[in-house]
Amino acid sequence: MVNRRLTVLFLAYIVWSLAILSRLFYWQIIAKEKFSGIANAQTTGVKQILPARGQIFTADNFPLVLNQEQYLLYAWSPQIEEDFGNILEKIKPIIFPEEKEEADRIIKSLEESYFKEQSKEKWFLIKKQLNEEQKEKIEALNIKGLSFEKEPGRFYPEASTAAQLIGFVGYDEMGNQKGYFGIEGFYQQQLSGLMGLEKTSGGILKWLEDQNQKQVQNGRDLALFINRSVQFIVEEELKKGIEKYGAKGGWVVVLNPEEGSVLALAASPNYDPEKYSQFSPYLYTNPVIAESFEPGSIFKPIIMATAFQEGIVNPQTRCDICSGPLKIGEYEIKTWNEVYHPNSNMTEVIKNSDNVGMAFVARKLGVKKMLEYFEKFNLTDKTGIDLQGEIAPPIREEQNWYPIDLATASFGQGIAITPIQFITAFNSLATEGKIIKPRVVKEIRDEKQSWTTAKEIKSIALSKNVCESITQILQEAVDEGEAKWAKPKGYEIAGKTGTAQIPIAGHYAEEKTIASFVGFAPTKNPKFTMLVSLKEPTSSPWGSETAAPLWFAIAKRLFAYWG
Repeated sequence: MVNRRLTVLFLAYIVWSLAILSRLFYWQIIAKEKFSGIANAQTTGVKQILPARGQIFTADNFPLVLNQEQYLLYAWSPQIEEDFGNILEKIKPIIFPEEKEEADRIIKSLEESYFKEQSKEKWFLIKKQLNEEQKEKIEALNIKGLSFEKEPGRFYPEASTAAQLIGFVGYDEMGNQKGYFGIEGFYQQQLSGLMGLEKTSGGILKWLEDQNQKQVQNGRDLALFINRSVQFIVEEELKKGIEKYGAKGGWVVVLNPEEGSVLALAASPNYDPEKYSQFSPYLYTNPVIAESFEPGSIFKPIIMATAFQEGIVNPQTRCDICSGPLKIGEYEIKTWNEVYHPNSNMTEVIKNSDNVGMAFVARKLGVKKMLEYFEKFNLTDKTGIDLQGEIAPPIREEQNWYPIDLATASFGQGIAITPIQFITAFNSLATEGKIIKPRVVKEIRDEKQSWTTAKEIKSIALSKNVCESITQILQEAVDEGEAKWAKPKGYEIAGKTGTAQIPIAGHYAEEKTIASFVGFAPTKNPKFTMLVSLKEPTSSPWGSETAAPLWFAIAKRLFAYWG
């Protein structure tokens, strides 16, 4: 009897112990994450604090980019009470007011995504970057299951002004805001700031609250060299010029010669950075820094200056092959108008924009010396301008050059560079030979301090005497050249026209050109260096009849602005 009782008690003890052990196993192993989460929620939680993105201002402190509150629209599936497709149709006119046909495609895609199994029972993103008015209109529809979340946004008081210079703010693969292209991309780290982490405490850990924080650091503001008035003049005149000359597009760059600072930069066609998703990605890139072009005759002063610097020719050197077309192998070099000038001197070669005369100079210069100066002029590398997206087209190596390549390069064909590379090189003629790194941002500042960007001279390509000689020639070219009819009276301008054929599929298109004019003014102590280029003008292919008058129209207004 005693043994039976002991056996029962022993079995009961075993069952009771197993029950306790199983419960402990459940709490400590199976339900560990659940109870840990509850415990953490009761003691310490972490709240993310998003920084305000830095804002962007012109040189006169006018805002180009500001912050504004925007909203993210999402659906919470368990609360949706009507067909999701019907909901999308109701809000379509509000969230896609301007996209029309594209809106139907997006709505269909959203509906298909929502009804996929993995999306039906969770938070579902509908649209980002809605403004306050759109939010209020959607709320007025009283649709259950739709909610909003605040998110920082960008506002552009000047709309598409300097769009390709500024860039835009989009989202990375993690859904975080990120700057793309231009200033927004290049200065992403400065503009974005640092996110703050705030630990909120409860219970016995309340006393730790003030010791468990990471302070948010707002992004830094940027002040540009961009002059608002100059930018306005440039954009207005570029638009007029493109319409007047029937061009496909174009660009204008204005530099402060001695500083290398960008006073204005405009390209067309462009886009609205606030609505970037509604535009082709092709428009995001800035052609001034991210597209190559063959400069044509605007390149001639650089080659002539190189020859002067080497002492190979001088202004009075005579061309002994300028009496007619120049035969090089199976090719023939002609003048642009097939008018020839026997025994021309080097000043006349530039004034007449003589291709044969430039081939004469190139022969004396040689490939090795030409490539050496390409490096000095920073034509073999990026300029380092503070804009995201700059490229540096490759220049073929010396052993891959043929006599015809040397000849055509002397008048800006068969060599591809970017507009910013070219104007940086040409600007050396206005600065006693200095190659000055171009820059856009003048000052970086936060709540406590500010930093100014420094001027950087990358090399000295030419002597003061050579620059003075070329400047005199270019002034005569403006006063006596094909575009003299458009020049503003009373001003001294050093400049050069250029017309370059556009290479397409291994050959040059006969009717398509890039027409350009480059120059600086006044010739003594110049206030600006400016490049104007028009893509495929249809009224006339020649730079003297399109880009040059546009350059002079802008210059006339700049002279009036600066007095």
